[in-house]
Amino acid sequence: MTLSLGYTLSSEEHPPHELVALGRRAEEHRFDYLSISDHLHPWVDAQGHSPFVWSVLGALAQCTERVEVAVGVTCPIRRFPPLLAAHATATVACLLPGRFTFGVGSGEALNEHVTGEAWPAVDIRQDMLREAIGLIRELWRGDLVTHRGEHFQVEAARLYDVPEQPPPLIVSAFGPKAGRMAAELGDGLWTHPDPEVIDAWRDAGGSGPVYSQVSLCYDASADKARSIAREHWPNAGIPGQLSQDLPTPKHFEMASTLVTEDVVAESIHCGPDPQPIVETVRSAMEAGVDHLNFHQIGPDQDGFFRFWDETLEPALRQL
Repeated sequence: MTLSLGYTLSSEEHPPHELVALGRRAEEHRFDYLSISDHLHPWVDAQGHSPFVWSVLGALAQCTERVEVAVGVTCPIRRFPPLLAAHATATVACLLPGRFTFGVGSGEALNEHVTGEAWPAVDIRQDMLREAIGLIRELWRGDLVTHRGEHFQVEAARLYDVPEQPPPLIVSAFGPKAGRMAAELGDGLWTHPDPEVIDAWRDAGGSGPVYSQVSLCYDASADKARSIAREHWPNAGIPGQLSQDLPTPKHFEMASTLVTEDVVAESIHCGPDPQPIVETVRSAMEAGVDHLNFHQIGPDQDGFFRFWDETLEPALRQL
């Protein structure tokens, strides 16, 4: 297996101009691709940012030349309905020919409750996502589209600027049922490195790239790294369905009062030791992941790039 190494542009932690600069730096530091999140809100106010990803993508298209760019992931069912998602992604794919990947998922209340509509149960959201994906693919063809579906209505819409080849559409899944749906609808899978999910996806006929992420907080002091990770990314310790249903950063902050540094460090590699990260990557590859992006938590991106160049990338390339 060839592993593509990516850099996470954390929209929740950086303003738009910094995201663009970091994307350019990641290309200079030999990353294969960028992954960028699509949020309206950060998870907690300490993160402090959440610019409009589609504007940032336009800037990245102009300041990079080689690196691929993946949105991981958009929820095209509420705040950003499928007609707008198709329009935005078609334009970005024209600006990044052959370099753009569109990830989609069923979303979190944190970003989607803002329309004032009820937050649906997960099975309804998956039905909505299924309909949205079909509509987006239809619009990408550049034909005149009228759609009167169960969840979405489009009347005589046509996209005039579409890419020669539609971008890969990668479906997010974090359980076996969702994995089977991703196999049916997507050109790849976005998930945790969970063999159960990946196996369910493959057994259902899934093919294409498998994207996942490693979260870390590099610092020369492991204790300082743990403190930074707890301050900037306490949501790592909020489990399962709770993280899907809490509606505001303030709710996440209240839930995070129960999250300790030890809990955060269970899912975030903290400190200067590359070996635990290498072992996590090895396990992800064994599970079937072939695209893995690295999320450096906190403000010290300079330190991370040094760590990447001098220590981590050489160890990973040997895998």
